[in-house]
Amino acid sequence: MDFSIKTENLKKHFGGVQALSGVSFDFSAGLLHGLIGSDGAGKTTTLRLLAGLLKPSSGAIRYFSGGRPAAFSELRPTLAYMPQQASLYPDLSIEEHLEFFRELYRLSPAVYARRSEELLEITRLGKFRDRRAGRLSGGMYKKLGLMCALLQSPSVLLLDEPTNGVDPISRREFWELLYGLAGEKILIIVSTAYMDEAERCSRVHLLDSGRLLASGEPRAVLKENGAAGFEELFIKKGGG
Repeated sequence: MDFSIKTENLKKHFGGVQALSGVSFDFSAGLLHGLIGSDGAGKTTTLRLLAGLLKPSSGAIRYFSGGRPAAFSELRPTLAYMPQQASLYPDLSIEEHLEFFRELYRLSPAVYARRSEELLEITRLGKFRDRRAGRLSGGMYKKLGLMCALLQSPSVLLLDEPTNGVDPISRREFWELLYGLAGEKILIIVSTAYMDEAERCSRVHLLDSGRLLASGEPRAVLKENGAAGFEELFIKKGGG
């Protein structure tokens, strides 16, 4: 399925705290989108709203399939969300996690066998399939989380700061995995506080304190704002 998502004047508050202050996003189908911003920018709130885990205080979230309006219920079975916080079971091995999610997604034995082997190969975790999650390095742990999210072959993938706290080599490997997925025409929305990762995205959306500072193709956004990099742009726009 070819899904896209748009928001209109989206607002979300928690008590007296305004997490999002009327933001309008256009997440085009089949592209790798980056939500860029520091802690408290509104990245996690945005992803949770898109995933249906939160309801907007006001504004609208609109989903599209093949360019036509679609209900969230149509997108939900093919959406995968990887939260920032640790969400795996430390006492379960890599293979046991995959088996658990096979049951959760109700995959047939044939589909599971093919998909799990594909994922173990592209993540290079095949030889560690018996290792418990609690004994994995930070980068391997994030790869396992991605595998669990991808096991159902989603059309929409929401990743909340997947490279946070991992070493530079693991960060690079994780982005290589994302590039491969983008080639499969999956709509990917990834949040990050690392400004250097903004230029790795097809489209970038710069957030600060619940406000959308800039949005578009990375090089075009930099040129439009006369900035050499996203740290400079962020400062010019009042972020940080």
